[in-house]
Amino acid sequence: MSRRLVLAALLAGSALAATLPSRAVLSGECCPGAVWTPDSRALLFLDGPPARGSTGIYQVSASGGAVTRRFSSVAFFSPALRWAVRPGTGDATTFERLADGRKFTLPTRGSDVTWNRAETRAAYTRSDTSGNYDRRASQVFVADVFGAPRQVATLYGGGVSAWLNDSTLLLTGKSTPQARDRELFTLDIRSGARRVLRQALGVRALTVSPDGRFVAYTIAFDSAARNGLWVQATAGGTPRELNDYGSYRWRDSRRLLLIPLKTSGGPHTLRQYDVTANAWTTLGDLGDQVRQSDWGISPDGKLLNYLSAKDGNVRVLTLP
Repeated sequence: MSRRLVLAALLAGSALAATLPSRAVLSGECCPGAVWTPDSRALLFLDGPPARGSTGIYQVSASGGAVTRRFSSVAFFSPALRWAVRPGTGDATTFERLADGRKFTLPTRGSDVTWNRAETRAAYTRSDTSGNYDRRASQVFVADVFGAPRQVATLYGGGVSAWLNDSTLLLTGKSTPQARDRELFTLDIRSGARRVLRQALGVRALTVSPDGRFVAYTIAFDSAARNGLWVQATAGGTPRELNDYGSYRWRDSRRLLLIPLKTSGGPHTLRQYDVTANAWTTLGDLGDQVRQSDWGISPDGKLLNYLSAKDGNVRVLTLP
């Protein structure tokens, strides 16, 4: 091979990927599961004694520095930090609006709640509590805040994945207990209209682009033709296989970031797939590995945080 061809091959691959500079903003293995604030300026995390004076939700700036307590009580907070969600010991979950402390309850049985973007409407799934999961009946409910819930679907071995807009849900599940395959489908909660996007034995790691136009997902333990990492328009159309595999997050409405699975060791590489251009770019490597797929993207798409496998510190880098 000529020197020119060797150089071209190296430039096309990830061998020359530069190490992306990052900074530790939290240390001491205190803070797995850190999440971004809606304004992309800080990270929130759960902590308590002995590192902090009391248990609560704490905050650190994206550039590091002093840690302050953001919430004194422990709860599930909505992505836009408009609501604190507190499951009770029975069926009821209490929702508290942080702006004025006004509360209401829904009979969720402790299940996760999925918010629409405006956080004016919630969806949740109530499933049977015994029996084979693949055959358990699951009822899907939606409710406006301070309103009564309304059942919109029944499925088996699945539930709500996301809101695509204020009237359309993305769900997975089987249509009957005996069915082999699950369906990935959209549901218009006003008309009841369903659109099946994909059928497979299992559809995993679903994540929807911020504008709701695309969904990325993994199919495994199915046929060779179905297995893989896929991106598909939620309006329908042919799914696109990405021919790579790993941990992935949406950076914005058209760019998906991927940390490919590495079994050979070495630092994790960060790749970016542009849905519009149908093209990959290697952004660089972390000079490190991410522990337990604990990483995230700031809502403005400019910063990435991860939990370092080297020392357990939370690090932040600016994305190219």
